[in-house]
Amino acid sequence: MSTAQTETSVTNGIKGKTDSAEQLIAELDATNTLPLWMQMTKLNPPSPNPTCIPYVWSYDYIKPYLLRAGELISEKQAERRVLMLINPAREAPYTTDTVYAGLQLVMPNETAPAHRHVAFAMRFIIEGQGGFTAVHGRRIAMQRGDVILTPTWNYHDHGKDGSGPMIWLDGLHLPLFRHFPVHFVQHYSQARYPAEDIDTSASPVVFPWAKMQAQLDAAEGNWVSRPYKKADGRDVSLTLGGCAERLNKGTSSPSVRETASSVYHVISGRGYSEIEGKKYEWKQGDTFCIPSWHKYQHFADDSETVYLYRFDDKPMLKSLGFYRVEGEDIESLVSE
Repeated sequence: MSTAQTETSVTNGIKGKTDSAEQLIAELDATNTLPLWMQMTKLNPPSPNPTCIPYVWSYDYIKPYLLRAGELISEKQAERRVLMLINPAREAPYTTDTVYAGLQLVMPNETAPAHRHVAFAMRFIIEGQGGFTAVHGRRIAMQRGDVILTPTWNYHDHGKDGSGPMIWLDGLHLPLFRHFPVHFVQHYSQARYPAEDIDTSASPVVFPWAKMQAQLDAAEGNWVSRPYKKADGRDVSLTLGGCAERLNKGTSSPSVRETASSVYHVISGRGYSEIEGKKYEWKQGDTFCIPSWHKYQHFADDSETVYLYRFDDKPMLKSLGFYRVEGEDIESLVSE
């Protein structure tokens, strides 16, 4: 046997056979491995590549369906009567790749039964009177524009006294549990967890709209943003954060491209957002989403001041070192 033939058989592993990259890749399937060089661009893209797309959910269009659900589906059947805001990309039943939003309804004299879960929740009250949520023994009255937190693993139930529906926007980090399969729910033995009425203004899980609007109106500038923070200055959770924004009539916000994905709700006013150069119109009651790394800017109509509520995944991204804003370079921190 010649030296060349010996080298070929050693290289190929099978004497006398010609090998190829295609054959190698085909045979790798049996080894439960994959060639990184064929996945390099997918795993290391040149820019963030979210699967969700920008979208506006019209409150006027969705609300009649939600009220129909209130007539047709009991609270016992539903446990939580919610219409999830599903991104049209439909890669998963969520609003963005990392954030879930849904419109929840409680009808008069109903109780959404007590349970607790791993997921943290932020709730923005859209409309109604006489609603309440009880969080781990503290019953909180719901007022339009308030943001109410449900910390992880706290028993909570929702209810409604008087006439008319109570509707709010739920915000949770449910999409994260596709990658961390640790989420679950535990139900309380009774429909309501024992609770006492508390002063809403003194609760650490309630952010009254009256106080937030006063902060926004007292600040200078055509566009103002104020975050929802704990008393010690920390974000409301490790995974979700939120803020409220004021935009004077006929003005615009700064243009931003960031790795955070966000959900906005229009508290009042009307206008539009330019997202990646496309115009998305909205008005009071509407909810819209902005995917990661999509450049956006908000514009208020000439008729009135706009107030916006936003929740996002920024705290999680900052904790993991993933948060970036276009045009801002962040130096690497290396521990020795």
